[in-house]
Amino acid sequence: MRYLPHTDADIQTMLGEIGIKDFAELFRTVPEACRYDRKMNLPDPKTEWELNTYMGGIRSMMDVTPDHTVLIGAGRYQHHIPSTIPNIMGRSEFLTAYTPYQPEMAQGTLQGLFEYQTLTARLLGVDVANSSMYDGASALAEALLMGIRISRKKKRVAVSQAIHPHYREVVDTYFKPTEFEVVELPFLENGRTDLSALKNQEDLAAVALQSPNFFGVIEDLEAGSAAIHGIDALCVVCFSEPMAFGLLKSPGECGADIVCGEGQSFGMPKSFGGPGLGMFGCRDQFVRNMPGRLVGETTDLDGKRGYVLTLSTREQHIRREKATSNICSNQGICTLTAAMYMASLGGTGLRKMARLNYDKAQYLKNGLQETGAACSFSSPTFNEFVVEFGNDFKPAQKRLMAKGIVAGLDLERFYPDFKNRYLFCVTETASKEVLDTVISEVKK
Repeated sequence: MRYLPHTDADIQTMLGEIGIKDFAELFRTVPEACRYDRKMNLPDPKTEWELNTYMGGIRSMMDVTPDHTVLIGAGRYQHHIPSTIPNIMGRSEFLTAYTPYQPEMAQGTLQGLFEYQTLTARLLGVDVANSSMYDGASALAEALLMGIRISRKKKRVAVSQAIHPHYREVVDTYFKPTEFEVVELPFLENGRTDLSALKNQEDLAAVALQSPNFFGVIEDLEAGSAAIHGIDALCVVCFSEPMAFGLLKSPGECGADIVCGEGQSFGMPKSFGGPGLGMFGCRDQFVRNMPGRLVGETTDLDGKRGYVLTLSTREQHIRREKATSNICSNQGICTLTAAMYMASLGGTGLRKMARLNYDKAQYLKNGLQETGAACSFSSPTFNEFVVEFGNDFKPAQKRLMAKGIVAGLDLERFYPDFKNRYLFCVTETASKEVLDTVISEVKK
């Protein structure tokens, strides 16, 4: 099967057009000592069906295949994707659309981004949402930097230890070369952040909570935002599972100033961990400090509706060292995918899907508790929860793996004191039969 469609005549025409004789002359600026002059050790060409068979063989070598049921979330979630989404998203006008550097020439892309912003703002309960960030972790780091810009003189931020460990690592990476300090707030025995720790903190520009947090626990955001505002700091709420807001009160309604997180659950496969989608919104009064791009609606000279890039404060465009972020691109394809997902389900569908996630997770949680496992935290959870096993869970985990079920994330690697504690996740993709199998294997 040919992958390069150019004929020898095509190649000669192109070489002649740029004024060189052969392909080798194209690399004349590369020193000979740096060139690879040996024949590439590549296998013979394969037909399309031979290649499919070959790739299928590689797939069979994986420990976890698409045929497995994965009961682990921790920031990446397996959800059903309506068949309409890949079908529509595969259209060339969507799939090939890139960042609108010339906005007036990209009305279709801008309209799609504008609709995404509208749906996101409604979901998160904020006044305004941007046209996406790279992922949930970088969105949190950018939100905390935004908090410092708004406060101006304050140089410290706080993050809960119940926030996803990877998110906290990204925040540390962002802040390490700066003059700003990141402090961590402990969590209580019920799995929620210890807000009393704020009393000993001074000059905090922003405080970040996650809900549902890494343990699946739903934080009391109203109490959290009140406590944070009480020390004159901005309340930043992040998330890794936006599906929860189909059932829970939105962070904006609970008093959050900035809301950010990962949108992978909305129509995107897990894809070995990427790509993701950074969702980001805030109160209207902070919009000029918001990173990324903001698409607005206007009318042209003829009175017709049109879309414009209202804010685009990246360093390559304007302001340079005064730019609000170093975001160079937005996740255009992922953004449009999320918009299609939210529009496909609608408010009622999203609420039903969230309820299904909650109910199935509760079924497994109750079933594991009946086997003798202890629920680590007493606070309400969404579709993830932590249980502690009296005996070693690993033998049951191996038996489940042999049956095509990947269950339980060992939390000791993230929290050294959490020996025999495992994080489980249940979405609408898990059948009752699978959940009953997990319960029965743990009983043995």
